Amino acid sequence: MAKTDYDKLMREKTASFGEKKSLLLHCCCAPCSSACLERLKDSFDITVLFYNPNIENEEYGRRKSELVRLIETTGAAKILECGHDTAEFYEAAAGLENCPEGGERCLKCFELRLKKTAELCLSGGYDYFTTTLTISPLKNAEAINAIGMRLGGDRWLPCDFKKRNGYLRSIELSKEFGLYRQNYCGCIFSLRDRPKA
Repeated sequence: MAKTDYDKLMREKTASFGEKKSLLLHCCCAPCSSACLERLKDSFDITVLFYNPNIENEEYGRRKSELVRLIETTGAAKILECGHDTAEFYEAAAGLENCPEGGERCLKCFELRLKKTAELCLSGGYDYFTTTLTISPLKNAEAINAIGMRLGGDRWLPCDFKKRNGYLRSIELSKEFGLYRQNYCGCIFSLRDRPKA
């Protein structure tokens, strides 16, 4: 069975717009956001949501400040402030601490972050919401889109930002803007399990 081309679905949807729509974009970090913002800015008035309770406090602060710097430099979006409570992640990941990277724990984490984004999309009156998570070659775009569609229905903007060299473009933009590029997903479990250099 052929996989759904979520990038094609996004392009078809945005091609039908007569004017810019409002988008709440869940962002995981500045490097991933860079290429996504570049790709979306002509079709959307973008508001960024940095909601990542999976990321520990010091790392969270570093990633958030880099995202704020990118947005201030490019003027590509506004930022919607939200809280940061790692207890939300640990509650969602309870019993899954030893799952491999990309497994059930990650799916719970995706759902946690996208549920909050969907809620804020609806309460804030945004036309659409989506996430930068699909730009990573290590993230399952099929699973992320399934969660997004289940939570948001027609408000979910299908995406697979790694398509059309999106990940490569994020590396280029990271170098151009001098962005901090982390070498793990964000949670202490992915830090624990990352390959040692």
